[in-house]
Amino acid sequence: LQDLNFADVRFEAVFEQTGHFSANGTDNMYFVIAANPGEALKPLSKVASGGELSRIMLAIKSVFAEKDHIVTANQDDIGTLIFDEIDAGISGRTAQRVAEKLCTLSQKRQVICITHLPQIAAMADVHFMIEKSVQDNKTVTSIYRLLDTQCVEELARLLGGSTITEAVRANAQELCHQAAAYKNK
Repeated sequence: LQDLNFADVRFEAVFEQTGHFSANGTDNMYFVIAANPGEALKPLSKVASGGELSRIMLAIKSVFAEKDHIVTANQDDIGTLIFDEIDAGISGRTAQRVAEKLCTLSQKRQVICITHLPQIAAMADVHFMIEKSVQDNKTVTSIYRLLDTQCVEELARLLGGSTITEAVRANAQELCHQAAAYKNK
């Protein structure tokens, strides 16, 4: 969790006896977290934001990336992990840390990540564009693979919005260079 910009976090699992049998056994289990110094441990479901939940799931998946075959007993290993908008509620340095963690995780598993943040998108090995349009009064979703030059343009669009300047394009290109440097270290 510290790798994902939780600077002074405490994270624990709580197990309680329910006193009765159910389809789930006799125990109740939940996670507690204190994300900041001086905070008491509180149930994760009560205090974590969407962005924090996404980062916690990424941390758990990163820890278990080597151990998934144990969890899936007698089935194939989990080969693909999908993160849908893991960028919720994050930006800046935290987004960069999430991008780096996804990159590291992708060395052991295929990672599919739907994102709107350029820091995360720049780290991808393959980019796809997903677009919605209206055709004959129906919403149609299209997906297509982007070429390298198209990737830079898409990163520039994510960075600059409706006005893409040469400075924005240069920033997008720099993100690509930084991502390549991270992958090659």
